[in-house]
Amino acid sequence: MLHRRTFLTASAATAALAAAGFPVGALAESGLKLGAPAPFSFEALKARAKALAAQPYKAAPSPDPAVLDAIDYDAHGKIKFRPQDALFADGPGAFPVTFFHLGRFFQRPVRMRVVKDGKAREIIYESRYFDMPKDSVARKLKENSGFAGFRFQESRFGDQKEKPWQTNDWVAFLGASYFRAIGGLYQYGLSARGVAIDSAVAGKGEEFPDFTEIYFQTPTNDGPTVTIFALLEGPSVTGAYRFDMTRGKDDVVMDITASVNVRRAVTRLGLAPLTSMYWFSETAKPTMADWRPEVHDSDGLAMWTGAGERIWRPLNNPPYITASAFSDDNPRGFGLMQRDRNVDHYLDGVRYERRPSAWVEPIGGWGKGAVELVELTTDDEIHDNIVAMWTPAAPATPGQTHDIRYRLYWVNGDPFFPDSLAKCVATRLGNGGVPGQPRPKGVRKFMVEFLGGPLKDLKFGEKPEVVLSASRGKFSYIFTEAVPDEIPGHWRAQFDFSAEGAEPVDLRCYLRLGDKVLTETWLFQYFPNRG
Repeated sequence: MLHRRTFLTASAATAALAAAGFPVGALAESGLKLGAPAPFSFEALKARAKALAAQPYKAAPSPDPAVLDAIDYDAHGKIKFRPQDALFADGPGAFPVTFFHLGRFFQRPVRMRVVKDGKAREIIYESRYFDMPKDSVARKLKENSGFAGFRFQESRFGDQKEKPWQTNDWVAFLGASYFRAIGGLYQYGLSARGVAIDSAVAGKGEEFPDFTEIYFQTPTNDGPTVTIFALLEGPSVTGAYRFDMTRGKDDVVMDITASVNVRRAVTRLGLAPLTSMYWFSETAKPTMADWRPEVHDSDGLAMWTGAGERIWRPLNNPPYITASAFSDDNPRGFGLMQRDRNVDHYLDGVRYERRPSAWVEPIGGWGKGAVELVELTTDDEIHDNIVAMWTPAAPATPGQTHDIRYRLYWVNGDPFFPDSLAKCVATRLGNGGVPGQPRPKGVRKFMVEFLGGPLKDLKFGEKPEVVLSASRGKFSYIFTEAVPDEIPGHWRAQFDFSAEGAEPVDLRCYLRLGDKVLTETWLFQYFPNRG
């Protein structure tokens, strides 16, 4: 259980920091108030998380529910952390840390601590760290109520005219165990989580464990990598996490080490989960649902199987909650990707074309399990309705510990995608049949577009063959053709498909020339009775 720490006066804290080897100048100048020192190590954090899993769960109480309930979305947006009070505002390291305030939607406090030489000190919440309206109800919050989350600002040594660190950040942790980062296009989009518990399990509500404690490792140099540690607590699991996060020129890369302990039985344990939003794309959208051509943070799930197959599964906004499992043994990677970067396909000032993709690269063997994709119905862009995660094959039973390592890439493109294959770049659906003739009922036309790779090297007169299969139903009117846009290597497979019944159908497609596979494999879940 968390407990209230003894507070130090400013002068006593400064003296204690100097004795412990902390960067006194930086913290003193920032005005942060720190608690008493306590020993810290990642091994000790893992042991503590494991011990907590053997005890009944007790959620950290909200410090003042009445006050926090009054801090609604608009009120929360007016509360800004003061950059001059940022952790490491003057170093050491390149990246200052700022904090999010608690509010109606973030009521469980996260205890923030700074670590140096094996000692951790809590950063004591004080309202003076935040600029807020004079009449803000947040001023009534009690001392040391905690923070909602944090973010790393851009480098102090970067271009302060174009990207001043005080107003630009590159990674943020906020809410439950959610975190996210920007890619090379300076936009946030989808999120990751520490763990996903029982997503879309019938008869069970999804559980959202919290990162309850965060530990910031004091930097020893001005390099591009920062390190934090996190304690995860929830009714069904506990966990200890280490994040080594690197700010690259065109990406953010996170090396994540996690030790997840099962406290009570979990039906669907999701490791390395990603969460995104998909409303509609070029594939299909309800008539007059929205004025924009497409609205999504991600448009597909990419997979690289243990056997080496490359798979692209376009996302759906299904008529009801669906969960798809792609069984694998030691997968090489998976991710929720935003492949469509054409601004004309969105026409929106929130810049969906700039949203990053996120790719999970397993480190070490993950064994048998499945990449699972959960898709929920949505009628608006404000809801995250997509989850992709790894689920181990063995049931998650009390007493288990799942140790996992992976590298998480926040990027603009597809990491490690081979030049030897073409990518799927669009999926389009329409009424089946032949133009100029009556349209047959129950027949849907598919246009699946591929681009690049060996398709660019096809000789005049060479025509790729489309390879199709389905869990049930019939194909007709099948052929391939170059897309008439004068872009080299841009081809599409066209086919009609019909199936009886309302149950979804799994479709599979790729292009080949003779014995040579030319493209990644396209998978699609089709709902026959959907308009």
